[in-house]
Amino acid sequence: MEHVPQEAGPPEAREAGAGRARRYAAAGGLLVVVAALAYWLGGGGGSGEEAAPRPTPTPTPSASLTVTDVFEQVGPSVVVIRSGDALGTGVIANEDGTILTAYHVVKGSAGDGAADVTVTFADGTKAKAAVASSLPERDVATLKPTKLPEIVVPATLGGGVDVGAPVVAIGNPLGLTYSVSTGVVSGLNRATAGAAKGSDLKGLIQFDASVNPGSSGGPLLDARGLVIGVVVSIADPGGDEAFAGIAFAVPIGAALGGGDGDGPGDSTGAI
Repeated sequence: MEHVPQEAGPPEAREAGAGRARRYAAAGGLLVVVAALAYWLGGGGGSGEEAAPRPTPTPTPSASLTVTDVFEQVGPSVVVIRSGDALGTGVIANEDGTILTAYHVVKGSAGDGAADVTVTFADGTKAKAAVASSLPERDVATLKPTKLPEIVVPATLGGGVDVGAPVVAIGNPLGLTYSVSTGVVSGLNRATAGAAKGSDLKGLIQFDASVNPGSSGGPLLDARGLVIGVVVSIADPGGDEAFAGIAFAVPIGAALGGGDGDGPGDSTGAI
């Protein structure tokens, strides 16, 4: 028996169905266009450029620390130095325990007085120390202790500073061990009378953090806790070794054997 194909429906129904199909196709095409446009915009489009990356927070190693943080970081590197009747400060500058200090603290009455130098580390360890090297013309010296603490914590050495930058000084002023004072860099390239007879110190950092006898040789630190200088003297217009609001440090580069600059003279006294 032969089957005759049946029409899907009356002509009106077929026309309505075709209209719906055309509308669906148009809507689908529009969605494709919108999706392609979104992709084009998000991916940089036809220019070939990538979309700009979103900014993300990046930790900065140069971030400033609080004064408390600076002391906690550098305090274990600071030592008390006694050489005869002289009291001073030093800072561990190398993993082998080498101590950087002011020359006039350890020079003694004749020569370097190496046999008379005693250092006390932050953990209480005491040891004799020999003067390993000295630069009297820059009022700096290094010491080599005969004994080291169980844990040696060298300070991190820094670089240059600008006028107005905050600074921290750690030392033993008037025998008050591990004292902390703060201030700013007041000037650069200053000159003072040196510890060696007839010598002048040049290229010094001037700062106003409080220091007194016993502070000499201690570290001058920047806001990141880096050693930027070695404290050597104060302005002493009255000749009484009292802090007058002006102190000086040898820049760390000069202390390590680098160059220094010139500056105006000041009335100063070694501390």
